[in-house]
Amino acid sequence: MADMVDPPTGTLTSTSFSDLTPPLSDPVLEVLEEGGFVRCTPVQEATIPLLLGHKDVAVDAATGSGKTLAFLIPCVEIVMRSCAVSPPKKHQVLGMIISPTRELSSQIYHVAEPFFKKVPKTNSMLLVGGVDIQSELQKIEEEGVNILVGTPGKLYDIMDRLDILDFRDLEILILDEADRLLEMGFQKQVTSILARIPKQRRTGLFSATQTEAVVELSRAGLRNPVRVEVKTEVKRKGDLGNSDQSAPSRTPLGLHIEYMICESSNKSSQLVAFLSQYLSKKIIIYFMTCACVDYWGVVLPQIKALKGSTIIPLHGKMKQVNREKALASFSSLASGILLCTDVAARGLDIPGVDWIVQYDPPQDPNVFIHRAGRTARIGRQGSAVVFLLPKEEAYVEFLKLRRVPLEERQPYLDANDVVPQIRRAAKEDRDVMEKGAKAFVSFVRAYKEHHCSYIFRWKKLEVGKLAMGYGLLQIPLMKEVKHYSLSTNGFCRIDDLDLTLIKYKDKAREKQKQKALKKKETEAETSHDTKPEKTKKDRDGNDANAPTRKKTGRQRKAIQSKEDYEELEQEYRLLKKLKKGAIDEEEYERAMGFGGEMEEDGGQSDDDNISGKIVKGKKNKKVKKNLKQRGGSWKSHSKSAMTRK
Repeated sequence: MADMVDPPTGTLTSTSFSDLTPPLSDPVLEVLEEGGFVRCTPVQEATIPLLLGHKDVAVDAATGSGKTLAFLIPCVEIVMRSCAVSPPKKHQVLGMIISPTRELSSQIYHVAEPFFKKVPKTNSMLLVGGVDIQSELQKIEEEGVNILVGTPGKLYDIMDRLDILDFRDLEILILDEADRLLEMGFQKQVTSILARIPKQRRTGLFSATQTEAVVELSRAGLRNPVRVEVKTEVKRKGDLGNSDQSAPSRTPLGLHIEYMICESSNKSSQLVAFLSQYLSKKIIIYFMTCACVDYWGVVLPQIKALKGSTIIPLHGKMKQVNREKALASFSSLASGILLCTDVAARGLDIPGVDWIVQYDPPQDPNVFIHRAGRTARIGRQGSAVVFLLPKEEAYVEFLKLRRVPLEERQPYLDANDVVPQIRRAAKEDRDVMEKGAKAFVSFVRAYKEHHCSYIFRWKKLEVGKLAMGYGLLQIPLMKEVKHYSLSTNGFCRIDDLDLTLIKYKDKAREKQKQKALKKKETEAETSHDTKPEKTKKDRDGNDANAPTRKKTGRQRKAIQSKEDYEELEQEYRLLKKLKKGAIDEEEYERAMGFGGEMEEDGGQSDDDNISGKIVKGKKNKKVKKNLKQRGGSWKSHSKSAMTRK
């Protein structure tokens, strides 16, 4: 990799876009001026000249540092210059921007549209999942496309289906949030896309974290790239607490991060107390799973302290249309609460976010920075807080070692207990009760997948307190609780509560439930009245009257071996009884079925029976003979039988 360019620290530099070399075109400067962008951020000042100067770049910059414009401006400039030389053909692709999520791709395209419109005689297109692919294919065939923005899965699918797209003259490729592209399992698609486009191109690799996989990707997709790393400096107390020191940080300069330690049984009450204090602010709350977002999206609006607040859920299992609506609605709000998973952790530039709340720490510690980076973007101020259990406090030191500065925030001593309100909501609506159980189970199972398992030890989870914090009416039955004896202390049971009597508040759902129950009862009664007569079973549990099918040699051998083994077991048990005196010689002979055979051998006197000569002599020889005929041995049979005993 070529020499590293280390831009000056700070939010904005003294360099304006019009001062960059090589100079930007008038149409691009016009769009920047209309958007209120005059001066460059450090990453923009370093990256734009490199890409325009025919260099590949691998950019490592803190989230919220202005990476989107850092690659959009050179992308538009390069395509514009190519079009000035020779107007592109209908299906000639000149530029491509790939990002990991639909939301991020949509945001990039929205920011890029004013720039794309300035490029003459070109068509651009957004390609993400959740949209009918046939309509997209038809649009590409009829109208053509020269600039593509989208997710790797959809772009790979389009490239695989359409032979008419021409990538031979591709000028520039941008991979945004490259580490996330690989973490989400898109390596196969990205590799395939790289194989289909020319090597003689300009490539930009942008990421807030440089992982080993990103380094490998840069080696495969970039030609002698220049690495651009932008760091911010934060002031912190010296070791003796009496002097300030400058230390590098991976977080934006205007971001203040706190952590709050509280028990899981009080976590929901602390969250509500926090939200009550900042109702006039714009807040994003991150949860571990989609089920948790669904549950708290139903519960929080029913808490008295939050009545009237705008609370919007967003997660990856929602339909694409609903996801877009949720994001657009929250973006337009002056104050409100967005409940989401890590689907909204990367790259999204939501205006005016004041607080980031990490109710559940992320499974991947790298995502912690991305979540917090949704606020304090490009020079603005913002705050973030993460809720931790007492047993998770080591996570604070872990983050500090990763250059993430945190300060402790004290829990609210006067926080009202909201658990009774949540439980009341569950008693009044079966939907709340079911969503709570599902969220609880999904959280415990997601907790097991924490990358920092030495800090987040799921076998130490106090599920009793956790279920209490969720406001559950009972702890769900799950193997993790049953087999690993997780602590259920701290859970307050409700006596005389019949969960089967809880109804859905939605009358249509309740009607459907009652209909299903009635149908089930009717089927049970019918099956009881018309219960078929028991058929005779053979020793293997098969229907003796059923038509037999000829068995293979292997099956016959297996059946014979099983029968022989069972017979030997019976013989050995009888022999043990005889030795212990539980049965006499005559009973033993009858059970073994060779009394007559003994007479032919000459019989024996009662004295012989008493002395045990027959037991140790001829009788044992009979058993040994049977074993030998069946291919077994007396020693191995005795040993296995004693082991089982």
